[in-house]
Amino acid sequence: MRTITIFTVVMAINAFFSVNTAAQSLGNLDALTQIRKDVLTKRASSTDITGGNWDFIPIKAGETKEILNVKGAGKITHIWITYKHGVPVECFRRTTVLRMYWDGEKAPSVESPIGDFFGQGWGEQYNYVSLPLAASPKDARSFVCYFPMPFGNGARITVENQAEADILYFFFYIDYEEHKSMPADIGRFHAWWNTEFTVPSPTDSVNGKNNTGERNYLVLDAEGAGHYVGINYFVSNPTPVWYGEGDDLFVIDGVSWEKAIKGTGTEDYFNTSWCPQQRVEHPYYGLVRINEDTYEQFMGRTHFYRFHIQDPIRFNRSLRFSIEHGKNNEQALEIATVAYWYQTEPHKVFPPMKPVAERMPRPLIGSYGWDIYEWYKAWREKKGNRLDLWGNER
Repeated sequence: MRTITIFTVVMAINAFFSVNTAAQSLGNLDALTQIRKDVLTKRASSTDITGGNWDFIPIKAGETKEILNVKGAGKITHIWITYKHGVPVECFRRTTVLRMYWDGEKAPSVESPIGDFFGQGWGEQYNYVSLPLAASPKDARSFVCYFPMPFGNGARITVENQAEADILYFFFYIDYEEHKSMPADIGRFHAWWNTEFTVPSPTDSVNGKNNTGERNYLVLDAEGAGHYVGINYFVSNPTPVWYGEGDDLFVIDGVSWEKAIKGTGTEDYFNTSWCPQQRVEHPYYGLVRINEDTYEQFMGRTHFYRFHIQDPIRFNRSLRFSIEHGKNNEQALEIATVAYWYQTEPHKVFPPMKPVAERMPRPLIGSYGWDIYEWYKAWREKKGNRLDLWGNER
């Protein structure tokens, strides 16, 4: 947020907690002046209860640790996590699964690899700042969340280590409030991670028309009443071809395609434009990881984020949010997303998370050496190995 003024940040925080009237009374800056004797501040942490300085817990390979289990009504206000692990960082951040449960539910309302949840794609480490989420120094190893997470009858958070090595040190703070009750109209926080290697159409579909959204990449499929509040979007592109132009599609309460909310391109949905290759970190949106892996402009890994703080997408019965992969779904891309929203319970149970091997990011394709050479060789062979070929022949 190097170019964001303090006033802008203050106004953004104020707006974030104004998503609905009930949330506003619980959390915005105006509420700081209100003395509330009916609310107690609590914390769960990895502190050494003996008074020593071993302020962490280990999580063995294959083990699930419960880091919060409280009864009654309340609201989580802040989460901080850091770690030291016995496996490569990209493995830890994709093989450690974060889950959250509200009000005694059996199926989690939050389920995501821990790195992706906090805005770290592909298991990489890079500093990242937004209003509700951040990855902080040293080297983005500090995970921070300010999403308010209310509950009416208990809250539970678990961390599962699905790697083959132990997490040696896992440090955490979970700050929360204890309330006498929680208003009935307060939504529960949800987050869902998805990933897909998108398959292009077997025919040339660039100039075709997509009026169904059937082959779009799926970001969110929710049932109930609530509002969608944001996304982390990670895309890995194996070619130099521009990966954007994919239109966003919000189908609210099962309406027809004609009545759905439709966008004009991937980069447009994220409040950017004209095939951006410049970093920006706004409290509500940003482009925080850009292609620096090759000299090919659009090849490699990119991380967009957008949070609907002022403009939540509201639904009464259901919401299906999807986005095209390239123009009319013609791009082969590796996409991973985390969608964030609030809704009434019960929620639609998430599909089973993909096994570890299918969650690991695909390797980067290089712009030098054999990757490009093999493409060029195959193209020349397709053209009959004519000696006068330049590269722009069709």
